[in-house]
Amino acid sequence: MRINTDQIKGHSNEAIGKVKETVGEVVGNKELEIKGAIQKNIGIVQSKVGDVKSAITKKQ
Repeated sequence: MRINTDQIKGHSNEAIGKVKETVGEVVGNKELEIKGAIQKNIGIVQSKVGDVKSAITKKQ
């Protein structure tokens, strides 16, 4: 299985967002926590888009 750029960027955003969310929670910074949660969820969606692109490419 080949990983495309959407999958890589998605996993990266998901990981970075999770770290930001956790740090924000630990230090009591709600803004950082919310921004991290948003980035994490964007990463999840971006990764899924990459999965769909990969599946389409495989079928061709």
